[in-house]
Amino acid sequence: MPALVLADFPPLFLRILALVLGLLWGSFLNVVIHRLPRGMSVVRPPSHCPACQTPIAAFRNVPVFGWLFLRGKAACCGAPISMRYPLVELAGGVLSLAIVEAVVLALPPDVEALRALAVFVASFALALGLLAAAFIDLEHMIVPDVISIGGTLLGVATFALRDMSLADTLIGAAVGYAIVWLPFDVAYAKLRGKPGMGLGDAKLVMLAGAWFGYSGALFVLGAGAVQGTLATVAMLAAGRMPEEPEAVQRERAEIAAELETLTPEEREAALAELEADPLAGEPEAGLGKARIAFGPFLILATLECLLIGRERIFGWLLLEG
Repeated sequence: MPALVLADFPPLFLRILALVLGLLWGSFLNVVIHRLPRGMSVVRPPSHCPACQTPIAAFRNVPVFGWLFLRGKAACCGAPISMRYPLVELAGGVLSLAIVEAVVLALPPDVEALRALAVFVASFALALGLLAAAFIDLEHMIVPDVISIGGTLLGVATFALRDMSLADTLIGAAVGYAIVWLPFDVAYAKLRGKPGMGLGDAKLVMLAGAWFGYSGALFVLGAGAVQGTLATVAMLAAGRMPEEPEAVQRERAEIAAELETLTPEEREAALAELEADPLAGEPEAGLGKARIAFGPFLILATLECLLIGRERIFGWLLLEG
């Protein structure tokens, strides 16, 4: 019996399946986004209301429609449910559908179905991780290592699915990390006394390099910078100054309260550790010193690279054949 190939599956079936899977996994991502930066398990306890801790019934957890049916309020206590929840679920569905459309269906029709499935699973896992990291960075201004480093390792492990060599992916990861770490963390820190970009951003560009080679890493850094600048200009044109997220302010206040409970020796040691944290102190006044989460723009550029394809990126940058 001949092996199944991609052409054996109707494109409409693949699109519908991808959309449903994306919506369902997007619902799980909301759990990850809420719990991961708080050091909580993402599997236990089951879904519950953050306000009153009441377990959420499965039929109320239907992606997007559950939020619409409840009109954005918890059924148990009436607490408001953030608009983030349906947005993440919808983004999961859209990304999954986009991967099928731009990546899977772009494969030769005679490619084995198992290979096409592997390409989808790897690409979808990357997209989900990046989506979670974007929302976590927007709220907490951190990019969890489990996502950035985990995504890098996944890129290295799946290099053959993208017709890359192991050397391509390892060099890409190294270049991706170095082009952020050297100028923005090492050189900038020596000039200004503090890092210009966090190592979380360096690890995101490292991830891009592992997936798309060194030219992909350059594209992600450049496109992320351009898109971040345009977004900042648009905010200023609308009369809004970039503000530090409330969660960061709250976490800094919690740290300050904890410091008061320490002995003088413990407090001194803790303060020494906090000196390396760019978020430990209050932000300085002025647009040039505003704290802006750069990770979401790097993530947007990485997703663009995934959906555009590394061959087109190479052609644009004229760096590789």
